[in-house]
Amino acid sequence: MGSLVTGASRGLGRALARSLARRGDRVALVARDGAALERVVREIREEGGEAFAIARDIGEKDDIHAIAALASEALGSVDLVIHNASTLGPSPLRLLGDTDCEDLERALAVNVVGPFRLTKSLLGARVLRASGTFVHISSDAAVAAYPEWGAYGASKAAFDHLARTWAAELEGTGVRFVTLDPGEMDTAMHREALPLADPSLLARPEDVAQAIVSILSHPELASGSRIEVSSWRPS
Repeated sequence: MGSLVTGASRGLGRALARSLARRGDRVALVARDGAALERVVREIREEGGEAFAIARDIGEKDDIHAIAALASEALGSVDLVIHNASTLGPSPLRLLGDTDCEDLERALAVNVVGPFRLTKSLLGARVLRASGTFVHISSDAAVAAYPEWGAYGASKAAFDHLARTWAAELEGTGVRFVTLDPGEMDTAMHREALPLADPSLLARPEDVAQAIVSILSHPELASGSRIEVSSWRPS
């Protein structure tokens, strides 16, 4: 299976890429930081996996077709797409009234518009093959309003609804859209947002990644589902 993971240079994205490679997937890793991305690729290859680095920015329109083309060339078939890359916006987080319009635009570009463009670029091949899964990595900020999380929360709410709409429009095609809320994890992004949080109370990205791979392997996973990873139990 060919899998594409965005935001794969660190945190959950890195852990997902490694977990997918361990189950035998060929993995294309996307992130802006090329050097960090290459380190993850080396880690995967040292473990015997197949991995390819694509140093591009999901939030930049001109990078999207390159991501799709390079992933398709490297993998042959892009069967699984995990839209994991996201941005919080400026740190420390700000009230909406103090948020620059440009910062909201960037959050929407990375967290919503970029994934939308990438899905469009890859979708035709999946519909023709009547198979494939697109995963939206979301957040509880998509469903609950938190002060200072407005730009991120609004973008994730739109991201959730985008997945539901894709699922409704493509029902019966064999292509699935699934939203997963990974919960709070000990990642650089979480530390940027909440620097005083106790890391011992947070989930390890590696554990969450393994749970996500298990969820995605479940034969009864329905398109349009929104799943909180920490509470998921196989039937």
